[in-house]
Amino acid sequence: MDDLARLNDFRSEVPARLDLRAEEERLLAGMSAPARPDFRRLGLRAALAGGLAAAVGMAVFAVRGGPAPAPPPPVIRTVAAVELLTRAAERAGSRPELRPRPGQFLVFRSQSMDSAESDGQIWLSRSKRTIWLPVEGSSVGGVVREEILAPLPYPGRPLPPAAREEQARAGRPGRPERAADFDHRAEFLRSDYAYVSELPADADGMRRHLYTRLPFDGLQDYEAWNRVGGLLQESYLPAAQRAALFRAAATIPGVVTVKEARDAAGREGIAAAMVSPLGVREEYVFDPETYDYLGRRGVVVDAGRAGAPVGSVVSSSAQLEVSVADSAPDVE
Repeated sequence: MDDLARLNDFRSEVPARLDLRAEEERLLAGMSAPARPDFRRLGLRAALAGGLAAAVGMAVFAVRGGPAPAPPPPVIRTVAAVELLTRAAERAGSRPELRPRPGQFLVFRSQSMDSAESDGQIWLSRSKRTIWLPVEGSSVGGVVREEILAPLPYPGRPLPPAAREEQARAGRPGRPERAADFDHRAEFLRSDYAYVSELPADADGMRRHLYTRLPFDGLQDYEAWNRVGGLLQESYLPAAQRAALFRAAATIPGVVTVKEARDAAGREGIAAAMVSPLGVREEYVFDPETYDYLGRRGVVVDAGRAGAPVGSVVSSSAQLEVSVADSAPDVE
């Protein structure tokens, strides 16, 4: 039995369809991997969010001052994670491209579930929403229409009284509202089409973008992973930048593959994932045949840090449709 056969036996997360031997030579040069940091000894910065936010699609981290450090050298990743993201990159241009013009809006229809908290009580808040985001400019110029779904208990806890308001509103179509009252993101964290269409179209350049102004203090790889999500959820990249994003994501240390995953709409897929410092595996789910991005999912892998049983799903989303519109609904 050779090394690749043993790898197939022992790495259960490697999907059967992946050609491991084809990846062997490509990855041999990266076989010297530094040890991963021990997050239990690291204090979480106040800027680090526990999950991916729903307001603008994903969490935005605070920007530290000073020059942007060079990203760390590539390290070895699981073969399956590299293969999944590589195939997603190769398929990035396989569908007709949306080509929005200045003055138009990108329209995202989605479903999501995220934790909500009030007065020390926590539960899972769920909704369907359609958001119209300007092709150029911040989310302040956008419009959102949301339908609240019945909330769910946070895993291991009862549904608290604070969730009753959402229960009462569940199923009622919402009115168009302003998408945001402010957007304090730094320029390099913009996700509007006009900006992302000018991002690097090569993996190295995109990787530098993902690590812009991140201090190398043990949390930089997870923050870069969240920035990948910020360019996937309620954001539309041209095929060249999308392919570069997937190839750059494959170089982030700690990325693994989950061979069975589901988005918030229940669609089955495979996922590239990284475990957060809070004990949640943050997954980006892809269609197993087309490698289209489907959505995200957060699964507990450390009950002590996450405050929920192992295997619990504490966040999820499904990107159901992306289209272009000439205008957004009027806000009442």
